[in-house]
Amino acid sequence: MDYLRLDEICSLTMGQSPSSDSYNQERVGIPFFQGNADFGEIYPITRVWCDKPTKVVDRGTLLISVRAPIGALNFAAEKSCIGRGLAGLTAKNGYDLKYIYYALKYKEQELNNMGTGSTFKAISKSSLGEVLIPNISIEKQKNYVKKLDLIQKTIIDEKEQIKRLDTLIQSWFVEMFGDPITNSKGWSMVELGDLTNIGSSKRIFEKEYADSGIPFYRTKEIVELSKGKAVTTEIYISKERFAEIKKQYGAPKIDDLLISAVGTIGTIWVVDGKSDFYFKDGNLIRVDASDKFNSIFMKQLLESLIDEYKKQISAGTAYAALTISGLTKMRVYDVPKEFQDKYADFVHKADKLKLSVTKNLEKIETLKSALMQKFFS
Repeated sequence: MDYLRLDEICSLTMGQSPSSDSYNQERVGIPFFQGNADFGEIYPITRVWCDKPTKVVDRGTLLISVRAPIGALNFAAEKSCIGRGLAGLTAKNGYDLKYIYYALKYKEQELNNMGTGSTFKAISKSSLGEVLIPNISIEKQKNYVKKLDLIQKTIIDEKEQIKRLDTLIQSWFVEMFGDPITNSKGWSMVELGDLTNIGSSKRIFEKEYADSGIPFYRTKEIVELSKGKAVTTEIYISKERFAEIKKQYGAPKIDDLLISAVGTIGTIWVVDGKSDFYFKDGNLIRVDASDKFNSIFMKQLLESLIDEYKKQISAGTAYAALTISGLTKMRVYDVPKEFQDKYADFVHKADKLKLSVTKNLEKIETLKSALMQKFFS
């Protein structure tokens, strides 16, 4: 296959940050995008405007992140100013910009590997220009784009369906129980510690790690599990050590809640009980399952309360964390169990739909990956 350098088929405009006194949120001037933190699914989300722009790109320009993470892509929805974290690409005659978009999507890892810098990796204009793009006819380019656009639209639709189901679950909670922050339905309240035991785990030291045995979960695994995804971990403890801990201190069981407490605060996984595992102390807090509440109901309630808790502990604080004492004293609804069970039944039905959509999404993304490999490898 014949290839051309990116700078042979595109014009490259590297971003440059304007003076900070030109920034505003009053919509004066044109949108200003600093980096991939401003990116949405396809188009950037405008948070800041600039009335004295330096580097300006036109509507339809392909924007690429040139600072870590390198390679994220969006299209400018209107004339915009771009900062040092971005570059703008416009296709030359004979090349379809959407084709270049998909080619760069496929090469995202390659682009990241080209980054240099000890603190924040970045890619220079010359290095970006060296990226090789398959040189095919414009007819073939448009044919590839048509196929990939169709798949991409389906992926976006499936993701939106998952979001709508999540919104429905939250809305149904408020419909049944009111706003958890204001207790708009006037439920009686109790401290969470009055309903169950709250703690963490036996500390596991690095020297106790094993190459196989019982999976040892940290925050990142709990985040993935909370999304319904299967996880693999590179850290284990031996079956013998787990048996000792389980006998002396106990171990997570079905319907326990595991809550991330540091960094990513407030992600909650209801333990499914499918297999044994242990977890990192400090980073994760365990709320024991109890016959005094339904764990699905309690998960939804705590997610709302912890969001509010985060706002309070983060105000003026460089380091924020969820503590066992804070969670123990957190006041929660004292709702009749049959109401909780009714809500949980609704969530189970919605989760079945989400699982179906998620599996379909995985199949579509696999198809997209296969096509991109065929088109661009």
